[in-house]
Amino acid sequence: MPTLDLPRCRLSYDVTGSGPPVVQLHGLLSDRAANTAGGLDLAAGLSRHRTVRYDARGHGRSAAQPVAGDWAWPRLAEDLLRLLDAVVPGEPVHGIGPSMGAATLLHAALARPERFRSLTLCVPSTAWATRRGQAEAYRQGAELVERHGLEAYHRAGRAAARPPAVADRPVHPPRVDPALLAAVLRGAAGTDLPPIGELSRLRLPTLVLAWSDDPTHPLSTAEALRAALPGEDLHVAGAPAELAGWPRRCADFVQAVEAGRWTR
Repeated sequence: MPTLDLPRCRLSYDVTGSGPPVVQLHGLLSDRAANTAGGLDLAAGLSRHRTVRYDARGHGRSAAQPVAGDWAWPRLAEDLLRLLDAVVPGEPVHGIGPSMGAATLLHAALARPERFRSLTLCVPSTAWATRRGQAEAYRQGAELVERHGLEAYHRAGRAAARPPAVADRPVHPPRVDPALLAAVLRGAAGTDLPPIGELSRLRLPTLVLAWSDDPTHPLSTAEALRAALPGEDLHVAGAPAELAGWPRRCADFVQAVEAGRWTR
C-alpha cells in the first residue's frame, strides 16, 4: 500500500478506479476500514471516478509522533493538501468526509479553494458554541487513558449512547496507536472550525448530511453550514435505512456537479 512521508508522520493511502478524482476522509479515531464497516464509505457509489482514500496521521495504517498540535484541523488540512499535490497534482477533487474529515475539508478548502470541485460534509462535529463542552470531554478522555489505561477508555466508549442511524452498526475500538491516543484527543480538544463568516466565502457546491440525536455531531453545526454554503437542502438520517442511502445521494450530487448542474 503506498505511503507519503510528511513532517512527523507517514500517511497510508490507496487509489482505486479511473475518472474525475475524489478524496474520501474519515472521522476521529476511525480509519478507511471503519468507514466501510460503519456505513460511511460514501464514495462507494462513484464507480466512474478515481477515489483516493487515506488514513489520517496516527490513525489506521498511518504513523505519527505524539505531538498534540498535529491533530488540530488546520494541520490535518495541510496533510490533505500535500497528499493531493502528490497523488492528483493540478486536478480539482470532490472532497468527502465525516466529522473530523468534514472539518479537515473545510480548512483545506478555505486555504486552497481551487483544489476542490465540491464538498460532501457528513455529520459535522461540534463547533463554535458547542465546541467547548466537547473539548472538555476529549481532555477528560486523554486523562482517563493516561491514568487508568486503554480498557477503561474502551468501556466508557461502549457505554455511550449511539445515534439511531447507526444502531445496527458494529462498535469499533479507536483505530489509533494506543501510544498516540492521549495526544490525538488533546489535539482534537484544541481545535475548531473557522468562523462561519469566513466559511461563507466558499463558493463550492456542498452537500451536507447529518444524523439525529448525537450531541457530538449536533444538527446545529450542520444547519449553520447548510445556511452558509451553496448547495441543496440538509439531509438528516434518523434510522439505518436512511443512512444506507447516503452513498447513492453522494454519487448523485457529485455526478450533478460533474455534469455542470452545479456551479461555484
